[in-house]
Amino acid sequence: MQHFYFHFRVGDRLIADEEGEDLPSLLVAQREAMRTARELLAEAIKSGRPEIPDLVVIADETGRELCTIPLAMVLPEPLKH
Repeated sequence: MQHFYFHFRVGDRLIADEEGEDLPSLLVAQREAMRTARELLAEAIKSGRPEIPDLVVIADETGRELCTIPLAMVLPEPLKH
C-alpha cells in the first residue's frame, strides 16, 4: 500500500489533506479523486456554494505532486463546453 494525499486547489490557494489515505496504486488514487471531485461538485450545486476547487492534487508521502485532476473533467460532456 502507498499513502496518498488529496489536496484541493482553489485559485492560488492549496487546501492540504493532512491525513491522506492508504491505497494500492496511483490508478486507484486517481479513481478516488474522480469520485471525490464528483461529490464536491454535486454538493456545491446543491448548496449553492459559489467557490469550489479547481483541481484535486494527488501527492505522495514526500509531498511530491503525482497527478492533478481538474474538477471540470468529471462534468458530463455537454457541460464541459
